[in-house]
Amino acid sequence: MKYLACIAAALSCVATPAVAEVTRSETGGFASRNSVTVAADREMTWAMLVQPEEWWTHSWSNDSANLSLDPRAGGCFCEVIPHPDGGPDGSAEHGRVVMAMPGAILRIVGSFGPLQGEGLSGTLTVTLDEAEGGTAITWDYVIGGQWRMPPEQMAQVVDGVQAEFLGALANALGGPV
Repeated sequence: MKYLACIAAALSCVATPAVAEVTRSETGGFASRNSVTVAADREMTWAMLVQPEEWWTHSWSNDSANLSLDPRAGGCFCEVIPHPDGGPDGSAEHGRVVMAMPGAILRIVGSFGPLQGEGLSGTLTVTLDEAEGGTAITWDYVIGGQWRMPPEQMAQVVDGVQAEFLGALANALGGPV
């Protein structure tokens, strides 16, 4: 009996968790998926993928030659923005590589273009898979966070731009099969 009383006393001293409640939760984002198959093998596709200066279609400087991508975790997908009057150049980080598995997966965290000025987080995952006659490229871009425009107004525009990027990559590799 004395033993049970000790256990009861010990249990009464155990702290109980405070009551927690989620008082507000909203989703403010969307996902975009595009895919294409190209005749190039995965090695050649990867080599082109990590050279955005050869095919990326949007840049702050209006010249994709100013783009660079360091395809390793922590690497920068960056752009040099030449000063129009010869002064010091500017720069922009389009994204940060968080996963690079050559020939298989490239993942970049970044909110591209005008999304950069919003309270958003974007993740681009490009997956390369063997396919009959070449390489299947899947282009997933997921955006979430707080922004000043309803996501449904921007979803189609952003998806169109992502499809344009994938199309430009496919064309740099000889076009879709």
